[in-house]
Amino acid sequence: PPLRTVTRAVLPHLAAPRFSTISCASTPSLRLGECGALGTPSIPSAEVSEGEEEVESAAARHDTDAFAAVELALDSVVKVFTVSSGPNYFLPWQNKAQRESMGSGFVISGKRIVTNAHVVADHTFVLVRKHGSPAKYKAEVQAIGHECDLALLTVESEEFWEGMNSLELGDIPFLQEAVAVVGYPQGGDNISVTKGVVSRVEPTQYAHGATQLMAIQIDAAINPGNSGGPAIMGDKVAGVAFQNLSGAENIGYIIPVPVIKRFISGVEESGKYSGFCSLGISCQATENIQIRECFGMRPEMTGVLVSRINPLSDAYKILKKDDILLEFDGVPIANDGTVPFRNRERITFDHLVSMKKPEETAVIKVLRDGKEHELNVTLRPLQPLVPVHQFDKLPSYYIFAGFVFIPLTQPYLHEFGEDWYNTSPRRLCERALRELPKKAGQQLVILSQVLMDDINVGYERLAELQVKKVNGVEVENLKHLCSIVENCTEENLRIDLDDERMIVLKFQNARLATSRILKRHRIPSAMSNDLVDDQASKGETEASCTS
Repeated sequence: PPLRTVTRAVLPHLAAPRFSTISCASTPSLRLGECGALGTPSIPSAEVSEGEEEVESAAARHDTDAFAAVELALDSVVKVFTVSSGPNYFLPWQNKAQRESMGSGFVISGKRIVTNAHVVADHTFVLVRKHGSPAKYKAEVQAIGHECDLALLTVESEEFWEGMNSLELGDIPFLQEAVAVVGYPQGGDNISVTKGVVSRVEPTQYAHGATQLMAIQIDAAINPGNSGGPAIMGDKVAGVAFQNLSGAENIGYIIPVPVIKRFISGVEESGKYSGFCSLGISCQATENIQIRECFGMRPEMTGVLVSRINPLSDAYKILKKDDILLEFDGVPIANDGTVPFRNRERITFDHLVSMKKPEETAVIKVLRDGKEHELNVTLRPLQPLVPVHQFDKLPSYYIFAGFVFIPLTQPYLHEFGEDWYNTSPRRLCERALRELPKKAGQQLVILSQVLMDDINVGYERLAELQVKKVNGVEVENLKHLCSIVENCTEENLRIDLDDERMIVLKFQNARLATSRILKRHRIPSAMSNDLVDDQASKGETEASCTS
């Protein structure tokens, strides 16, 4: 299935079918046991056997851990109030209606608050409130990583920090270890705790950023509003609550400490979110013996087949299609693409890649034409041709003669509804999910709609097609298209689209028509701010060269 069709978020602008991010919305009717109220196991009145005593003892320890977690969290966990306004990708010159949501967060060293990225995504105003206080304090977003669904907040008020304690980050818990999730879920206003055990540790799709990173599955109830709250094991943080599994009972997910530390260290080193690295390759499992024999793999060899390489990655210059990837940093890769992890557990080798820092080098061993090679590859975050998300930034657009040009993004496709994979334009959807960039800065520019006017009558059915050329020049991105049109010196402007369709306009007439179309539709500018700034800088450069 495509990248975001297996996810579903509670927030309206993050909708899809499987996982749910869990910042808070309105409070639905409650069922018994919802919202994580603390409870104690019932004790049978009959005589208790030795085995039952052990179960009761474990349950008692579990309750003690949950109680200790609450005591630890009272001066560390905060409630986050967010006012947000996301862009309208169908009308990119305006925002959608303002909305309010709530989540949780916790204090770490350095007077910083950790929460989820989806709690403060597209924020216009953020407040935090500590336990036992009626006051709310203004917070600023210091850094935000949408791929890992984490954000760091800061609060200037010294009064807020009085009596606050920071929580320490621990380690990845083992299976069946007890954790307590602390936060402010829906169903009430006070702090709440849900307890459970670790069920699974493996790379999982993050609903908010649509990326595969390590996550911990727990059986504690995680509800909207829990997002950003800590999962405490002992006296340390084992993870950050961030999503649950739609349609399943008590299956929640927390972001593990290695991902949190990788995010924080990146911010500390560069002053901003640096992203998670990718090798830039697609691989196929070699579990069938015939494919292994075809590529000359000896019986003791294991690895995966390189099937596609991103042209913007360093691997593009080093690896070749049909290489067999045997090892990553000295760790053998199994035929199913997994590597050893802790005590008899296995995870995909993507986790090893994602934990590397940008510009760090990895040593990979490959089998090529029957010979083994050790190669050095530099890792860095890679951006897809069609962006998966566009949080915290305004969409780009350019309007000329009523034709609205935009770069294709997945958020634009999401505007077609929850079932966007089936309802959005098929060709654009396929390109968004499968095409790789050929060079840096490349965008797929599309004609999203036609604002009707005398100048464009007859062209209204050409919407939702990709722009290929303008006056015979291949379009690289939206800025390039804008530059070609604005600097046109010919009488006619010709725009070539998909399906061998074209638009021809009398340039001067079209330029005059643009201003009246903007006025009629109450659009403040013919281009987004990023294009205005780009045109202004080009004008300054030309002026300085002339002088």
